[in-house]
Amino acid sequence: MKGYRFRLAATLALAGLAACGGGEQPQGRIEGERRPEAVVARAQAEQDAAQMEIGRKAGEAPSPPERQILFGDLHVHTTYSIDAFMLSLPALAGEGVHPPADACDFARYCSAIDFFALTDHAESITPAHWQASKDSIRQCNALAGDPANPDLVAFMGFEWTQVGRKREDHFGHKCVFFPGTGDAELPARAITAQPDAVDQNLFTGLERVRGLRWVDPLHWSSYDEFGWMVGELAKLPRCPKGVDTRELPLDCVENAATPDVLFEKLGQWGFPVQVIPHGTTWGFYTPLGTSMDKQLSRKYHDPSLQRIIEIASGHGNAEQYRNWRDVIVNADGSLTCPEPTEDYLPCCWRAGEIMRERCGDLPPEECEARVAEAREYYMSGSVLGHMVFPDTRAEDWLDCGQCRDCFKPTLALRPLESVQYTLALSNPEEKGPDGRPLRFRYGFVASSDNHKARPGTGYKQYARREMTEAGGARSEFIDRTVRSTQRSALGLDDVDPREPFNVVEGLQGIIGLDAERVTSFLYPGGLAAVHSTGRSRAAIWEAMQRREVYGTSGPRILLWFDLVNGPEGTYPMGSEVALARAPQFRVKAVGSFKQKPGCPEVSTRGLSSARLEKLCRGECYNPSDERHAIVAVEVIRIRPQQARGEAVGPLIEDPWRRFDCPPDPAGCVVSFEDEEFETSGRDTVYYVRALQEPTPAVNGANLRTTFDAEGNAIATKPCYGDYRTPFDDDCLAPVNERAWSSPIYVDRPGA
Repeated sequence: MKGYRFRLAATLALAGLAACGGGEQPQGRIEGERRPEAVVARAQAEQDAAQMEIGRKAGEAPSPPERQILFGDLHVHTTYSIDAFMLSLPALAGEGVHPPADACDFARYCSAIDFFALTDHAESITPAHWQASKDSIRQCNALAGDPANPDLVAFMGFEWTQVGRKREDHFGHKCVFFPGTGDAELPARAITAQPDAVDQNLFTGLERVRGLRWVDPLHWSSYDEFGWMVGELAKLPRCPKGVDTRELPLDCVENAATPDVLFEKLGQWGFPVQVIPHGTTWGFYTPLGTSMDKQLSRKYHDPSLQRIIEIASGHGNAEQYRNWRDVIVNADGSLTCPEPTEDYLPCCWRAGEIMRERCGDLPPEECEARVAEAREYYMSGSVLGHMVFPDTRAEDWLDCGQCRDCFKPTLALRPLESVQYTLALSNPEEKGPDGRPLRFRYGFVASSDNHKARPGTGYKQYARREMTEAGGARSEFIDRTVRSTQRSALGLDDVDPREPFNVVEGLQGIIGLDAERVTSFLYPGGLAAVHSTGRSRAAIWEAMQRREVYGTSGPRILLWFDLVNGPEGTYPMGSEVALARAPQFRVKAVGSFKQKPGCPEVSTRGLSSARLEKLCRGECYNPSDERHAIVAVEVIRIRPQQARGEAVGPLIEDPWRRFDCPPDPAGCVVSFEDEEFETSGRDTVYYVRALQEPTPAVNGANLRTTFDAEGNAIATKPCYGDYRTPFDDDCLAPVNERAWSSPIYVDRPGA
C-alpha cells in the first residue's frame, strides 16, 4: 500500500508538472556600475609605460603614445541563441540561462575588457528578444560614464548563421554589428540565413529536447521553457520577399539566404556596419571540400563591409593552411578519398578502416567492397559522415580529420577555408575598390564565440565547462536514454554494425553533428585588440575601419607591426601601400601580465558575492606586476595568385622568417626587410605572430592522441563535455599563446 501511495503521488506530481506550460526565460538585471575611473586610468598608465619602454628598446624618440590598445570581444552569445539555451539545460550539465545582462557584468568585472558586441544567432531572436537585447545594451552603456571616456563600450548586433548542405552553397557564419544603439541606428530585426527552399520551421527537431524532462523531472520547468521558446520561434511568419527591409512588418522573420542578399538588406538600412566572417575552417558544420574561392566576387564579398575576419575564437584557430585535403574534388565534381599522410588521417579513410576492423569472417572481396562503400558514404554524408557507423564513439575515429601541428585548431579543419588560403586568392576577372584584381584584404581580430554571455573568457585557463561550450550528458543514465531515443527517432535501431549506413539527405540536424569530438577543440576565447585614439565608441569603430587591429588567443599581449619606409613614412598594421623598393618592417611585442589567483578588489566591490561567483566562477582578470616573456616573432609572407587556379601552397610561407627573442620583461623588438620584393614581380602580404612562453591551456592537447613508432595514431583520450571526463578536469596542456597582427598589404606601383 505504501508503495502504491508513493507511485500515485509521483504520478500526480508529474501530471502537475506536465500541466505547467513553458514561458519566457528571465530578462536579467545588470548589477555592476562603472568601474572606478582611477582603476581604468591606472591600467592605461601601465600600458603607456610598457609602450614607452619598448619604444626606447626600439630606438624611438621618447614621446607620449598617440594611441592606446583596447581589448574586447566582438562575438558573444546569450541564451537567447537557441543552441546556447540548449547547452544551458541541466541534463547537458548546463548551469542555467545567461541573458544579455550577464554579458555586461561579466565584461566589466570578470574579464575587465574595454568593449564587446552582442551577436546572438538571428534565427533564434524573437522580436521580444531583439528589443530586450537592445534595452540591455543601452543600459550597459548608460552605466559606463562619460561617452568620451567610458569604462566599457557595448555594441549591438547579430550573427548571420549560414550553413550549406553542400560545399557549393556554403558561405558560413558572419557577425554583423553597428556603431550606434538607438532605434534610428539599428535594424528593426535581425536577418537570418535560412535556405530559401526550406520550410520556415527549422526547429522541429529541437522540440524533442523537451522530452528530457522525463529523464530529469526535477528540472521539468527548464525543458518546458526551452520547448516554449522553440514553439515561439516556429510561430513567427517569414517576411515577404522583394520588399524593402524598411517597409517590412516588425514581427516577421527577415531572411537573406546568401551574402549578396544580406549586403543588399544592410544597404537598404543605410547604417554603418561591420560584417566579420568567422569560424571559416570549422568542420563541425562546414561541408567537406568547401573552398573560399566561390566567395571572391563582388557579388559575395563587399570590401566596404567585410574589412575584418575573425582569425581565432573559442572554437579554434582558423589561420593556418595545410596542403592535405579532407576529400579530393575531381574536375567532374565527384569525390575521391585521399590516402593518409604522415601528418593527416582523412576521416573517409578511417571510415573504411573501421569497416575493415568489423569484417570478421566476411569473404575478403565482400570486406573490401564494404570498406570502399564506407568511404563513399562518409564523403557523401559530409559533416554527418561519422553516422556511417551510428554506434561508433569518439575513440573509434582516432584523430581523423584533425590538424596535428596547428595551434588550438578547429575541429576537422577545412584548409581551403583558412585565413591564409583566403589571403592568397585573387580574382583578375573582377576589380577591387583600388582597381586591382579583387582580393580579400582583411584585418585580423579574435574573439570568444562564447555562448554563455561571457565576453573575453581567455584571461585565465580554468572552469572549462563554464568558460567554453563544452557540454554533454550529465550522467551515464541520461546519455544511454538519450542515445536510445535518438536512434529510434532516426530509424537506426536495426542498422547492421557490419554494414555501412547510407547517410541520407533526411538525416540532419544537431543530433547528427560530431558533438562528442568537438568538445576537445573548444577553448576559452580570444580577444580583439584595437589601436585606438581613445576609449570612445567612435574611436574604437574608426580603428576597426582602419584595420589597425589584431587578435590574441586570450592574453593581453601588446603588439605593434609597422612598415617603416613607406612613401609617407611609417604605416601601421592593416595598411595598403604601393612601394617600388624593398619594404622594411619593425615589430614590437610585450607579453601579457601574469595573473594572480582570485578577483581584485574592484571586482569584489563591483558585484555581489553571489553574482561574482555565478558569472566569474571565482576567478577574474587580476594582473600582477610581472609579464610573460615573448619567446619568438614569426613572419608570414603570402604572395597572392596572379591568375585564378594558380597553386596556392607555394604562395604561403609560414613562417617565412622566425626571430627568437632573448628573455626581457620589456618585450621583443624585431626589424626585417624583404629584399626579394623588388624582383618577385608580385604584390605581397605580410603579417606577424608574437609567441609567448609556454603556459597551460584548456584543450592544449586536443584529443590527446597516442602514436606508434611509425607515427600512426593508435588511440585517443578525448576531453569530453559529458560525465566521461571529470567535471573538474580542464584538460590542460602547454601551448604558446599568441597574438596575430593584421597584415600589411604591399603592392607594386601601377600594377
